[in-house]
Amino acid sequence: MTDTVRLDASDNVVTATRALQAGTPVEDVATTGLIPSGHKIATRAIPKGGEIRKYAQLIGYASQDIGAGDHVHTQNTEFRNTDVAYEFGTDLRPAPKAEKPDTFMGYRRENGKVGTRNYIAVVTSVNCSATAARRIADAFGPEELAAYPNVDGVVAFVHGTGCGMAGQGSDGFEALQRVMWGYARHPNHSGVLMVGLGCEMNQIDWLLEAYGLKQGPLFQTMNIQGVAGLRKTIETGIEKVKAMLPLANQATRSECPASELMVALQCGGSDAWSGITANPALGYACDLLTAQGGTGVLAETPEIYGAEHLLTRRATSRAVGDKLVGLIRWWEDYTHRNKGSMDNNPSPGNKKGGLTTILEKSLGAAAKGGTTPLTGVYKYAEPVAAKGFTFMDSPGYDPASVTGQIAGGCNLVCFTTGRGSAFGSKPAPTIKVATNSEMYARMTEDMDVNAGDILTGGVTVEQKGREIYEMFLRVASGEKSKSEAQGLGDYEFVPWQIGAVM
Repeated sequence: MTDTVRLDASDNVVTATRALQAGTPVEDVATTGLIPSGHKIATRAIPKGGEIRKYAQLIGYASQDIGAGDHVHTQNTEFRNTDVAYEFGTDLRPAPKAEKPDTFMGYRRENGKVGTRNYIAVVTSVNCSATAARRIADAFGPEELAAYPNVDGVVAFVHGTGCGMAGQGSDGFEALQRVMWGYARHPNHSGVLMVGLGCEMNQIDWLLEAYGLKQGPLFQTMNIQGVAGLRKTIETGIEKVKAMLPLANQATRSECPASELMVALQCGGSDAWSGITANPALGYACDLLTAQGGTGVLAETPEIYGAEHLLTRRATSRAVGDKLVGLIRWWEDYTHRNKGSMDNNPSPGNKKGGLTTILEKSLGAAAKGGTTPLTGVYKYAEPVAAKGFTFMDSPGYDPASVTGQIAGGCNLVCFTTGRGSAFGSKPAPTIKVATNSEMYARMTEDMDVNAGDILTGGVTVEQKGREIYEMFLRVASGEKSKSEAQGLGDYEFVPWQIGAVM
């Protein structure tokens, strides 16, 4: 492994693969000070106001004169909002058709959808029913479920909103209803119990009417006020779930085509290696999935900021590209109204790992989407109908983003991380990919795949991408991911709160 990585001949920075002392030769220059691992070094002088380029793209501007060999980071780099001329459909590279169809062992539901897990969900309409939902779910531990080997568990999906919000027609209300509908109809759930208070803004009956949901043996609803109190609600809920268990246990796995997989593409706790190792490898896995007719769903709109012009070039139509640009404009206005900046992301941890601006972070994050055409752009938690590579609007906050992707239909999650993340999700299991070998060795109990050996072990991005894709098939068939084995996912359900709290 060399001391630095250059990503493109046109770049004026390279990335250190280890901590470098002052005076270390780097290409045709020498470092002028200590360079932490993962951080950038200028390979030629950059005048104040000059462009800083990485990935053959703009990642920021010099806030002062930068000398050849200098450390390039927050102390001498400034961010400016993007200003690019968008192209649409100019870089369409369809995935070559797979040589053979791949399969996994999934749960084929009556509506034709396919699940990778078999849970019973207790979904709340409002925070006021959260305690009831948790106590109902908590009544079903390993001992109570021992007689139902085909049931993965009973899970409470509780949140901190549902009332004190603008009503029907508002962004926040509609987003929450899409989340509830998505979890109620998710193929990884065989049974659903919805629990409300009764007087909240987010009425369960409105959801049933709006989405045509019908009650039956495996879909039940109740309100605390109607049942006559918390204790009776918990007792009644437990009895309803007990009645569902034998029915849910009748579900069995069968061979299903890989085209039925919908994978949420996520990253969190990113570092400088995210865009060099794990994210491109996940992108290659996404290309393999789309070649099978499956679906990859990229999200985190603030984390494609500065890279969106690369995605519009892949849009299959002008309408798809315009929807993506519209999301970018909404986020610019949203951050401005709330006295923030798109550059509030990256986080302190991201910066410590070598990421300087959101433009740099986004260029690496967008690599998770591979190279195939962008076939659809969706609202937060909107059902994803298109096959292939798609995009969903969401914040960069991982739990909120993944909640939207799962509500949209994702039955698997793949999460890359460089600093280290303990994230996990239900009902769709999360596969975690480490960007560097040092962190992987430190957090082996949490990481499923080490992409750090792209740097340290001579493994190619394509080889690592195939390893990730093959893990998709195994986990979809029932193999437990590391986060799943540790029981993560009960507290990571976080619907995005949009708009005023009243």
